[in-house]
Amino acid sequence: MNQEMFTINNLWMMVATILVFIMHLGFASLEAGLTRAKNTVNILFKNTIIPAIGLLTYAFIGFNLMYPGDDFIGSFFGLGGLGIALPEGGNTFAYNEGYTFFTDFIFQAMFAATAATIVSGAVAERIKLGPFIFFSILYVGIVYPIVGMWKWGGGFLDTLATPFYDFAGSTIVHSVGGWGALVGAYLLGPRIGKYTEKGMSAIPGHNIPLATVGVFLLWFGWFGFNGGSVLTADPGTVSLVFVTTAIAGASGAFGALIASYLKFKSYDITMVLNGILAGLVGITAGADLMSVGESAIIGFIGGTLVVFAVVFFDRIKIDDPVGAISVHLVGGIWGTLAVGLFGDLASLSQVWSQLLGIAAVGAFCFVTSWLLFFSMKRTIGIRVDEREETEGLDINEHSMRAYPDFATKD
Repeated sequence: MNQEMFTINNLWMMVATILVFIMHLGFASLEAGLTRAKNTVNILFKNTIIPAIGLLTYAFIGFNLMYPGDDFIGSFFGLGGLGIALPEGGNTFAYNEGYTFFTDFIFQAMFAATAATIVSGAVAERIKLGPFIFFSILYVGIVYPIVGMWKWGGGFLDTLATPFYDFAGSTIVHSVGGWGALVGAYLLGPRIGKYTEKGMSAIPGHNIPLATVGVFLLWFGWFGFNGGSVLTADPGTVSLVFVTTAIAGASGAFGALIASYLKFKSYDITMVLNGILAGLVGITAGADLMSVGESAIIGFIGGTLVVFAVVFFDRIKIDDPVGAISVHLVGGIWGTLAVGLFGDLASLSQVWSQLLGIAAVGAFCFVTSWLLFFSMKRTIGIRVDEREETEGLDINEHSMRAYPDFATKD
């Protein structure tokens, strides 16, 4: 590859990194908008500290754990030393024909924090900040890189007879966060007043415009999330991924619109917003493999599933204020399975490999999340007390309010 193409590829990877970074602002806006005003500062604080945790833990632990190179113990746990450093010889341009060593690191680092961000929404409005930060450090720093190594670092999922396929992370990123979100929400229990003897009581978010802005920022950033995962600026593949990503998000909106209208007889903007995200999560595993029609089907089914998933989790009294489990766990499982049902790799053997990957990642993330949350629950506690939850986490955890000039009941 000549220097000109190297520069173009490397530049596209850096632009994609910027787009993925913007997604953290999208998560912050979405989660803040779908929760109550009295917890806004807390939501924003968590979504500010998570990228910082992700960058630091990935720099000193995660990157070498996820991409151990030749120094790796077995195919389950990687170990390539601590800290990022240039490859042997110190020539960053010799690292890869498409991009530099540091471009590789910073692009992958942007993915790392996403798992904990997903958890943040599901445990919102009642988790203590300290335990959440501790969980995020270990989950982002150790759990996520180990799972990532299983496929992207040459681990056992990548060496199956029919290799497990996850282009940009429906399972490796989104369901990793989804499993942590499920365990956290379950062990925390529902918010006060969510489920009563009279049934489920909706707790509406305080700022739907902000939530809508958050979803559009996420959709915008997803072009970098999926498009950057091509790992080159190849015009054919990148443009295909852009189209399949856009189509799946749009179809997810219609899937959720139709399903929620049939279910609730109303046009629910929050369901449509989560339908867009579910469509995007669904296409992420196979965005480079699908036709326009197939991406539309995958997105539509993802948007439909998210509506019924939200209803299901409410029925079993797992309180998820933003629908993160339904979007990222259910959507991630569906998108990963869809690789074996649609597109260039569709086959029965691919379905079995996809199911194996889903099961392996699910078991590992469920167990590790349970150990982390349950041990903290039994020792330092993970939930704020009733008074703090009623008054709001902003004033009790941060000694400030997001809207000090407005008196609010919530």
